[in-house]
Amino acid sequence: MTLLVHLGGIDEQEWADAFQAKMPDLKIVTSSDAFDPAEIKYLYVWKPRDDVFDGLDNLEAIFSLGAGVDPILKHPHLPQNVPITRFVDETLTQCMSDYVIANVTMHHRELTHYRHEQRQHFWTQYYPAPATDIAVGVMGLGQLGLDAAQKLTMLGYQVNGWSRRPKEIEGVTSFSGDAGFDQFLAATDILVNLLPLTSDTRDILNRRTFEKLRRDVMPHGPVMINAARGGHQDEDDVVACLKDGTLGAASLDVFKTEPLPKDSPLWDLDNCYITPHIAAISSFEGGVELVARQIESYERDGTLQHVVDPVQGY
Repeated sequence: MTLLVHLGGIDEQEWADAFQAKMPDLKIVTSSDAFDPAEIKYLYVWKPRDDVFDGLDNLEAIFSLGAGVDPILKHPHLPQNVPITRFVDETLTQCMSDYVIANVTMHHRELTHYRHEQRQHFWTQYYPAPATDIAVGVMGLGQLGLDAAQKLTMLGYQVNGWSRRPKEIEGVTSFSGDAGFDQFLAATDILVNLLPLTSDTRDILNRRTFEKLRRDVMPHGPVMINAARGGHQDEDDVVACLKDGTLGAASLDVFKTEPLPKDSPLWDLDNCYITPHIAAISSFEGGVELVARQIESYERDGTLQHVVDPVQGY
């Protein structure tokens, strides 16, 4: 049995060496090696190229380097009935919550306003509301969204959650489905997107969504934070809404085209905070350990964890 490491833009050999050290009885190859595609039983993949599945007629499991699997699911040559597993790791979850909390607290404390004041050399003692007055709405209550929501409640924020199906989370007001979406938005001051990218969620961060956010608490307007996928946001709408006050500010870690093109108007907006897709990254050690456990489990009894439902997209 052979594991193929196919990682677009990442050092495949480093991962292959680590897998070999962890699983000495498993043959490991990279996409640049000469190998027989018929030997490949397992695939470890990120940003798959067009030819990734060519000849992999005996493939039995696909392991994603990332928590998001949309690039795999939309691949035109994805083999049917081969299970796909997501990357789930405590370090990734912690880093995502770190990013969310840092940006929520920054916007809650009106840092955009004070950055402007600093540049004007103004000393104006405006006092932001306490966290208990601010409602943070988390879109997506999977492992990442759940952890962020729970930690935000510990900081005293009112926390709303929106998901495809109803969920019960202590301290979180839960909304679900299309029927609950507008209610969720109307009760939210700071919108955090941690949804999976599916046909239903593509471009969900648009003017129609932003206009439904609550407007009587944050003095400079509601805020949007996107740390999920660039495909979730209509970037023309984001720019326009940041300019006309529909949004008071935004924090964006992901974009439809990455790196963000140098001519994007997002770069020059004072109320837009850009980071280069660094909110959370899959841990190298965690990835090696997870794949080793998955392969051991699969070889023992045919079971895998964190298997993706291709219909739902996550």
